[in-house]
Amino acid sequence: MLLLRCPTLPLLLLLPLSSWPQKLPTRDEELFQMQIRDKAFFHDSSVIPDGAEISSYLFRDTPKRYFFVVEEDNTPLAVTVTPCDAPLEWKLSVQELPEEASGEGSGEPEPLEQQKQQITNDEGTELFSYKGNDVEYFVSASSPSGLYQLDLLSTEKDTHFKVYATTTPESDQPYPELPYDPRIDVTSLGRTTVTLAWKPSPTASLLKQPIQYCIVINKEHNFKSLCAVEAKLSSDDAFMMAPKPGLDFSPFDFAHFGFPSDNNSGKERGFLKSSSKFGRQTPSKPRVDLHKVCMGNKNIFTVSDLKPDTQYYFDMFAVNTNTNMSTAYIGTFARTKEEAKQKTVELKDGRVTDVFIKRKGAKFLRFAPVSSHQKVTFSVHSCLDAVQIQVRRDGKLVLSQNVEGVRQFQLRGKAKAKYLIRLKGSKKGASMLKILATTRPNKQSFPSLPEDTRIKAFDKLRTCSSVTVAWLGTQERNKFCIYKREVDDDYNEEQKKREQNQCLGPDTRKKSEKVLCKYFHSQNIQKAVTTETIRGLQPGKSYLLDVYVIGHGGHSVKYQSKLVKTRKFC
Repeated sequence: MLLLRCPTLPLLLLLPLSSWPQKLPTRDEELFQMQIRDKAFFHDSSVIPDGAEISSYLFRDTPKRYFFVVEEDNTPLAVTVTPCDAPLEWKLSVQELPEEASGEGSGEPEPLEQQKQQITNDEGTELFSYKGNDVEYFVSASSPSGLYQLDLLSTEKDTHFKVYATTTPESDQPYPELPYDPRIDVTSLGRTTVTLAWKPSPTASLLKQPIQYCIVINKEHNFKSLCAVEAKLSSDDAFMMAPKPGLDFSPFDFAHFGFPSDNNSGKERGFLKSSSKFGRQTPSKPRVDLHKVCMGNKNIFTVSDLKPDTQYYFDMFAVNTNTNMSTAYIGTFARTKEEAKQKTVELKDGRVTDVFIKRKGAKFLRFAPVSSHQKVTFSVHSCLDAVQIQVRRDGKLVLSQNVEGVRQFQLRGKAKAKYLIRLKGSKKGASMLKILATTRPNKQSFPSLPEDTRIKAFDKLRTCSSVTVAWLGTQERNKFCIYKREVDDDYNEEQKKREQNQCLGPDTRKKSEKVLCKYFHSQNIQKAVTTETIRGLQPGKSYLLDVYVIGHGGHSVKYQSKLVKTRKFC
């Protein structure tokens, strides 16, 4: 392995072809000890330290290529690429080492142009490729010797990205490990406050490494990496100061975040005292509604001074303060309570409304059709645990049901009738759901579902590289998409249940996990069943399978996930 060892930090060389010197890199340890002391040497250069994360930049439609050398067979290897503010296309490939690069030769080095020709004439064997904005990685416990090539491209815009490469992935572990339940829990919800709690990272609780937690709050969407957050923030929106022990606080500079404030607001909020950092105006650079706050090793936090009846997105990142590398928890969102005078949410005919209900909480909605109607239909899609729905028509209870998954209720209409809907959340945790009310029977945004939404796996048809599954359809023609994801052998039903958010559609999945999509229906409901064989799997590996049904309105519903395992020996 072309690893240049020094007492403090080993090096893995990745270098663009255009920056090669007169021969391939050698083990000149004294030279690289000198270079690593000069931090400017690594700024946007071709050299990346082995076991450290570096940042770089891509211009749109301008590919960037790196090389690194593995001299010995059976060498562990891990490469992680983190897109920041735009999706990336990247590919990792390997080819045989040029003779001069082996370190075994003697005499004069080959001319530069001859070395380039040796490398560029052969594109090598592709090991891995990816396109998207997820943090993606390549890991191999035993890599062959050769010249490894990493190609990156951004087709949308100029963008930042990060790369981490190591030949000792088992011992490095620079990214904080997530707990068994990586969700952020909304433990309390008010009109202007949201209290969040999360389980600590095992990297802190078990390995005793220094971990701090950073929360990101915004009104637009969740983020997949801290790198994406930092790309969104302006240079003025740096980390805020942590609060004094025992004090929760508001993380916002309210005047810039769009909240009303008065001249004394800065003096009254403890940590947000007047300062040039948060007080100066930058009219030429509009601020984004996004803030990042780090609070040390606390695992419960209250965000205050929010707007009533406003949806916020919350992301939590565990940051290893030794390496400054981070791992994202599963983000969440919450809508603050309405003002006391606004006790109900008005439903619009034929429009889907997202509803968030805190644990053991309740939400009231009102539906008042503007015209006479014979029937009214309520469609409810519960994303997580079961919720209870009660409907009163002009004060009279006409419906009371528990809802899991997608349910549709049709009630007899009445002239000038008004409907009050009460939704009660689960006792287990916060609830998320989608609801649609309509007087038009043909207005169905949610796809129809069979009574049984389980996926059946045929044990006798399992092989070392494939599994065969089946699921039920309906008489309505819908689009079905199936996805697979490899999971650890100790993955169990409890973990599967924690990830069972039926409202997350195929657009949240990696393209590499997609198996296929197809249309299916049957006029004979007894024969509305379809089978599919999923091939290209690894022997003795466990996979989580998901089937999504997509309705004509574009809304998708996920069937119950199925855990399968291929045969180890065939």
